[in-house]
Amino acid sequence: MASAENILLSVNVSVRYGNKPVLKDVRLAVRRGEVLGLVGQSGSGKSTLALAVLGLLDRRRSRVEGSIEFEDRDLTRFSERQMRELRGRELALVLQSPLSSLNPALKIRTQLREAWRAHVSSASHDCDNAIRAALEGVSLPAEADFLKKYPSQMSVGQAQRVLIAMAVLHRPALLIADEATSALDVITQSEILALFSKLSRERGMSMLYISHDLASVAGICDRIVILHEGEIVECGTTEQIFSQPQHPHTQRLMAALPKIFDRSAANSARKAAASL
Repeated sequence: MASAENILLSVNVSVRYGNKPVLKDVRLAVRRGEVLGLVGQSGSGKSTLALAVLGLLDRRRSRVEGSIEFEDRDLTRFSERQMRELRGRELALVLQSPLSSLNPALKIRTQLREAWRAHVSSASHDCDNAIRAALEGVSLPAEADFLKKYPSQMSVGQAQRVLIAMAVLHRPALLIADEATSALDVITQSEILALFSKLSRERGMSMLYISHDLASVAGICDRIVILHEGEIVECGTTEQIFSQPQHPHTQRLMAALPKIFDRSAANSARKAAASL
C-alpha cells in the first residue's frame, strides 16, 4: 500500500453525458514518480478520464461526480481559470496525432515560445534556455535550422518529440499520454516509449499512459489498470497483470496478444527501457 504522501493523483469519479453513464465509480491513484498504464478498448472511457482530470470535459453536456485530488487539491472544484494555470505547467498532455496537435501555420520555435510564455513572463534568454533543454531532453536538435521548420517539414516521429518537448517544458509533475504512440510505426513507437521511460526516471515525473494496446505498456509501466465499459476491472503490477490476470476481460486481452509476446516479454521490455 502506498502512503498518502506518496500519492500524486487520486481519482474517485463517475462521469455522465446527459443520462448516459460513461465512467462508473472509477478509482485509481498515480504515485509520485510512477508510470501507471490505463488500458481499455475503444469506447471504454479512457479519454473521458483523461479529459476529466484535465478539466476539459464540456461542462454543459457532462456531469462529473466525485473527486479528483491532485497535490491535495480537488480539481473538480477548480474554475476554468484555475485549471488553465495548471494545464501545461503542473499537468501536461500528449495526444495521439502530433501533426494535428501542432499548429501547421507556425514555426516550431514560435510554438515552443508560446508554450513557455503561457506560464512564464521571464526574459527571452530564459525561454531560449528552457527550449534548448526541452529539445535536448527528447533528442532533438536545438539549432536555428530545426527551430525554423514547420510541422509539415518534419517526420511524424520528430513532430511527436516536439509535442513531448512542449509538454515537459515546465517540468510538470504529471504527464498524461493519451494513445501517444498509436499513430507511429513500430520502430518509432518503441523509441517514443523508451523516451517516456527516460523522462520519467530522470525528472521524477509521474505518467498516466493511456492505450488500447496492452503490449505497448509492458515496457514502461510500473502498474496497469484495466478499464472495461467505464469500470475498472483489474489493477496490479505489470508483472502481475501479464503473469496472473484475474478478470475474464484481462484474460481475453492477454489471449489476444501475439504468440511471440509471451509472459516474460513484459519484464524484458522493461529492462531494455531502463538501460537507455
